[in-house]
Amino acid sequence: MKFIFSFLALFTGLLSTAQTNTYQISFDNAVHHEAVVEATFPDLTDDTVEFRMSRTSPGRYAIHEFAKNVYGFQATDSKGNALTVTRPNPYAWEVSGHEGTINIKYILFANRGGGTYSQVDETHAHLNIPATFMFAPDLTDRKIEVTFNVRQDLDWKVATQLPKVSGNTYSAPNLYYFMDSPTEISNYMLRSFGVDGKTINLALHHNGTEAEADEYFEKVKKVVLAEKEVYGELPEFDHGNYTFLACYIPNASGDGMEHRNSTILTSTRSLADGGMERNIGTVSHEFFHAWNVERIRPKTLEPFNFEEANMSGALWFAEGFTSYYTGLILCRAGLSSPKDYVEGLAGTFNYVWNSPARQFFNPIEMSFQAPFVDAATSVDPVNRENMFISYYSYGSVLGLALDLSLREKGLNLDDYMKLVWEKYGKPEIPYTIENLHDALNQYAGNTFGDNFFNNYIYQSHMPDYKSLMDSVGVILEQPEAAPYFGAYVSMGPDNSGYTIRRNTSIGSPAYVAGLDNGDVVLSINNKPLTAGQSFEDYLAQFNLGEPIEVKFSRYGIEKSTEMVLTPSPDYTFSLIEDKEEKPSKKMLEQRKGWLKVE
Repeated sequence: MKFIFSFLALFTGLLSTAQTNTYQISFDNAVHHEAVVEATFPDLTDDTVEFRMSRTSPGRYAIHEFAKNVYGFQATDSKGNALTVTRPNPYAWEVSGHEGTINIKYILFANRGGGTYSQVDETHAHLNIPATFMFAPDLTDRKIEVTFNVRQDLDWKVATQLPKVSGNTYSAPNLYYFMDSPTEISNYMLRSFGVDGKTINLALHHNGTEAEADEYFEKVKKVVLAEKEVYGELPEFDHGNYTFLACYIPNASGDGMEHRNSTILTSTRSLADGGMERNIGTVSHEFFHAWNVERIRPKTLEPFNFEEANMSGALWFAEGFTSYYTGLILCRAGLSSPKDYVEGLAGTFNYVWNSPARQFFNPIEMSFQAPFVDAATSVDPVNRENMFISYYSYGSVLGLALDLSLREKGLNLDDYMKLVWEKYGKPEIPYTIENLHDALNQYAGNTFGDNFFNNYIYQSHMPDYKSLMDSVGVILEQPEAAPYFGAYVSMGPDNSGYTIRRNTSIGSPAYVAGLDNGDVVLSINNKPLTAGQSFEDYLAQFNLGEPIEVKFSRYGIEKSTEMVLTPSPDYTFSLIEDKEEKPSKKMLEQRKGWLKVE
């Protein structure tokens, strides 16, 4: 009986996957950001079929209510007869009364050109699939074919990781693959090069020149080759292709979003106006994801849930270690200097090092916050300044510490990433945090691996960065004392006071003095304000460590409090030779191994 059941199950599975759901999308009213989507679902057996819009998108962890942009929904059978439609919840449409086939049609409003939403206008149709196409949850294993009815009058053409069937029709083996396949339809410029039998493409939609596209693509090539060196090989891209879908246009929204064989890159910066240098960082970050997160994938994100928020405690590694490599790769590829790279470490380091949030959450728990912060929105005030550190930044500084710690043992983070790639990424076995811990123990020894995970991942301690940076000839120091207030402050339009714009940092002079978000500093020690004077310059008039009187306004009522200014807790990073000190031969050898430059 077991054999018969298995055979029937196999036959049923083959039958269901042989069925194909078809979509088409048109853009006649692109000037008003509308697309019309039509779809056909044949061979249905259930009396009622649910269609719904996704609430999440691959690479994003928060809820995004894509259904809010859908209207004019219609459902008919194969003969064009109207079917009964009910709404069980805000995200779904239930259709009944069919005779085996359901056709649906609806209007989509789309006007955000980034990695999460879709944008339709007369410059392009920039489609994130979950934000665009409805799906039937009970039919997720079916093959899908989609036809993009491009605007020929606008010279549009299609760029996507989906394989072409013919013309402008493309296919996906199932819903998951379809959802993970963003599509750019525009008059883009295409550049390609081959690496190890694979093709890397740049579909660049911008208002610039062919020469700028050529110059930028040379930078893209350098990033691709430098990241390949980390893992020793490229992933096995489906159909042998990987495509950067880049939109650098005024109406885009700055973003980057990784997918299995492609990535979305969007920015308002043109290549001619700073984008040539500033946009390449997103290329570095997103392409590194082709290994780390797309194939080296947390078990907590498998399978990806299109109906609920997706939470993972491994984002400090998936996103954070990727962020560490983002700048490092640009340096190794010769796209930034060692000096610029090293000095640029300060911003992320100070943000993490000085945050009071480490007393509340470790990196795993910070990762759990993603559904609340990953392009998520809320109308109520929150206390992110004091209880959250971005897992991108937290993981980045821990990646730096792990790399330099390993190098002191004659090892390196590249080879650890290779090991994780071989064990989990290449065979596409989703990993757990315990798997990462075990892999580090295997690579560097139990004592080293246990120390790193027990102190810095399961707890919130911080490594000894001064000694680690010293090992590569980098000086980590606090500059001459500057006054520290503890909040973001700006002068109001009438120059009557400095308004505190964010929550004051726990333990800071402003916090201890009882100042809060929204308070307006009117004067300190009765010294008058000067129009156009920065708050930092105003504070410089007062001595550190001495009590000062702060007059401020809260809800229109004038108050006063006593404050003691303390030195700034921020650090700077500098190459030792820039401080007119001579690095040792060992320092230079370690730095060369780290940055891959002379």
